Amino acid sequence: MNEKLVSYECVAVSSRIRLARNFADYPFPDRLLKSPHAKEQASEIVRLIAAELNTLEEFDLYDIGTLTDERAAYLVERNLISRDLVRHSAISAALITPDESISVMINEEDHIRAQYFMKGYDLKKAYERITGIDDVISESIPFAFDKTFGYLTACPTNLGTGMRASVMLFLPAVSRRGLMKGIAPELNRLGLTVRGTSGEGSGAEGDLFQISNEVTLGLSEGEILSAVEKAVRIMVEFELKERDRMKVEEGVSLRDRVMRAYGVLTNCCMIDMQEFMKRAADIKLGVALGYFESENPPEETIATLDDLIVAMRPANIMRLSGAPLSEQEQSVYRAEYAKKAIRSAGLFA
Repeated sequence: MNEKLVSYECVAVSSRIRLARNFADYPFPDRLLKSPHAKEQASEIVRLIAAELNTLEEFDLYDIGTLTDERAAYLVERNLISRDLVRHSAISAALITPDESISVMINEEDHIRAQYFMKGYDLKKAYERITGIDDVISESIPFAFDKTFGYLTACPTNLGTGMRASVMLFLPAVSRRGLMKGIAPELNRLGLTVRGTSGEGSGAEGDLFQISNEVTLGLSEGEILSAVEKAVRIMVEFELKERDRMKVEEGVSLRDRVMRAYGVLTNCCMIDMQEFMKRAADIKLGVALGYFESENPPEETIATLDDLIVAMRPANIMRLSGAPLSEQEQSVYRAEYAKKAIRSAGLFA
C-alpha cells in the first residue's frame, strides 16, 4: 500500500452515502402517523421495499415497534438506525444486511433513508452501491419527484438529490489545537457541514468529525461527491501537517500522554465510556505518529481500535456480555474486554 493511501486511512475512518426518498402514492411519515390506516399503509410500504431488496441480497427485517429498548439502543449505537426511527416505532422498520454495510430505514422522517457504510475512504464505491439499491426500488415503486425541486422530502434541506455524502475523520491535531472553530465556518460557506460522531447535534467524541454536504438542491450527485471529496482531501492534508507540528512542539509530553493512555487501557480494572474514548483516541494518535510497535499496518490497527470503540458503548457491552449490567459492571467489563482486545491487536509500547 502506498504512503499516501496509508496517510488517508489514518485519518479517514469511514465513508457513507445516504439517500432520502418518499413514495408518490403514500402520505409522508409524519402525516401517515395521524392516519386511521397508519399501520396498514406502513406495513404495505415495508412489504413492498422488502420484496424488492431481497431480490438483490439478504436483509434482516427489524420491526422497530417490537424491539426491546436494549436492542434498539444497540442499533442506534452502531448508527444502523436513528433515534427518530425509534420515535416513529408505531410505523417504522429497518432492513439491514448481516454485515451491517447497508441500512434502509423505513418511515423515519421520510419513507426511505437508505445508507451504505464502509470503512476507510471511498465515497464513489459507497455511491455506486447505494444507487444500485435505489434503482431497484424505483423500478417498481414510483418516488415523489418534481421537475423543479427533484426528489420531494419531508425536510426542505433534503430536496433535490436527497443525498448526503459524508466521511468520518479522526482529527486529533486539528481538534486539540483549537483549529476547528476557524474551519467550520469555511466549510459552511462552501455548502458543507461538520458534525460529531452521531450526526447533527452530537459532539465530537474521540476527536471524530463527520464532514458532509449541507446543500442537496441545485447540485448534481456528482457535484456533491466532488465537493465533499475536495474538502476531505484538504482536511486530511491539514491534519497530517498539524500532527507533524504537534509531534515536534509537544515532544516528550505528547508521547507521555499516549503511553499513559496505553498503560491505563491495558492495566485498569474499570473505566467509564467517556474516559475510554479519550484514552483510545490518544492511542490511535500514537499509532498514527509511530509511537508503537505493531504486528499490523497502522491503518489496520486504527480500524481495529475504531471497532473496539463501538463495541464498548453501553448497549453493545450488554449484548456482548449477554446480561444486563449496572454502570459499574459495564465499566469493569469494558476494562477487561479492552485490555484483551488491545493485546490481541498486536500493539506494543
